[in-house]
Amino acid sequence: MNRMKKLGCMVLVILLIIVIGGAGYGWLQMQPTAKSEQAIEIQIQQGMGTSKIADLLDQEGLIKNSLLFKVYLKTKNEGKSFKAGKYAMTPGMTYDEIIKKLNTGDVIPDEVIRFTIPEGYTVIQMAEKLSTEHGLNKDEFLKLANEPAVFTSAETGSIPSEAPLLHRLEGYLFPETYELKKGSTEKDIIQRMLDELDKKVKQLPTGWEQQMKEHNLDFHQLMTVASLIEREVVVDSERGLVAGVIYNRLKQNKPLQIDATIQYLFDKPKDRLFNKDLKIESPYNTYLHDGLPPGPIASPSLASIEAALNPTPSKYLYYVTKKDGTQTHLFAETYKQHLANIKKSKETAQ
Repeated sequence: MNRMKKLGCMVLVILLIIVIGGAGYGWLQMQPTAKSEQAIEIQIQQGMGTSKIADLLDQEGLIKNSLLFKVYLKTKNEGKSFKAGKYAMTPGMTYDEIIKKLNTGDVIPDEVIRFTIPEGYTVIQMAEKLSTEHGLNKDEFLKLANEPAVFTSAETGSIPSEAPLLHRLEGYLFPETYELKKGSTEKDIIQRMLDELDKKVKQLPTGWEQQMKEHNLDFHQLMTVASLIEREVVVDSERGLVAGVIYNRLKQNKPLQIDATIQYLFDKPKDRLFNKDLKIESPYNTYLHDGLPPGPIASPSLASIEAALNPTPSKYLYYVTKKDGTQTHLFAETYKQHLANIKKSKETAQ
C-alpha cells in the first residue's frame, strides 16, 4: 500500500511539474520578443481575420507564439476592431501594445504630394506647374482636360458639347491646396479637383440656382462670368462691381471688351496688349464678338462665383485699372467719363 501511495505521490509531483512547466513555458512565450529599434512593416489586408493576423505577427518575429496570441485575443474579446493598413511595429512590443495599434488604425501615413493651384489659373498653367514641381506629364494632363466624359462630376454636364472650347474642363478644376497620395496620376488629380468644385458648389447660399436663372445663365455660363471676374479683379470688394458691369453691358448688347479674354489666347500672358492683339479672330475675343466667350478663361474662386450670382447694382458700363499700384479700378457710366478715368489713371501712375 505504501508503494502505491509513493507511486501516486510521484505521479502527482510529475503532473504538477508538467503543469507548472507548461504554464511557465506559456508565460515565457507570451512575453515580448527581444527589443529592437528597427521597425518591421506589416500589411493587414482588408478582411484579414485574427488567425491570419496572428500568424503574420509570428512570421515577422513580433510575437513568439501565434496560438497563444489567438487565445489571448479570445479571452480579452479583442480582434473585432482591427483595421486594415500598413503598420510599423518594433520587436519588443507587448500583446496589449500590438492590440492597441491595430484597434486605433495607427498605420504608416501614405506619402503625399502637396500642391497649390492659385485662383485664376488656366489649365495650361496648372499643367506646367504640376509638370515642373511634381514631374507629371503635361501633355497627358492637357489631353484629359479635354475629356470631361472620362470623369465623374455633378457639374461638368453643363459643358456644351458643340462649343468651340480651347479646353473643355477650363474653369472646372477648382483652385485649392491639395494633398494626394504619392504616385497619383494626372487623371487622379483632375478627378480630385472636379470633386472639390462639386463640394464648393454645395457651399453656395440656398437659392443660388434661382439667382443664376434670373441672370439668364446656365451653370457653364455662370462659371464663364465668374472666370472673367477672377481674371479682372484683385481686390475682393470690387468683384461685385465688375460683375455688375458685365451684366450691364450684356443687357445693352455691348461687347464686353475684356482684355483677359485676349490674354487667354496666349500660352503665357503678355505684359501689354497691342491693337493687333485685339483683332485676333477667336470666339473668345470679346472685342470682336458680342456676348460671353464660349467658356471660362480660368478657374474662378468661390468669391468670384458668388459675385457672379450677386452683382453689385450700378449703372457702370466701364472700368479702368488705376496705375497707382493699388490694383483697384475707376468705374464710369458713360464713355466720356471712362476716357476721363483713363487720363486720371495715367496721371496717378507710379
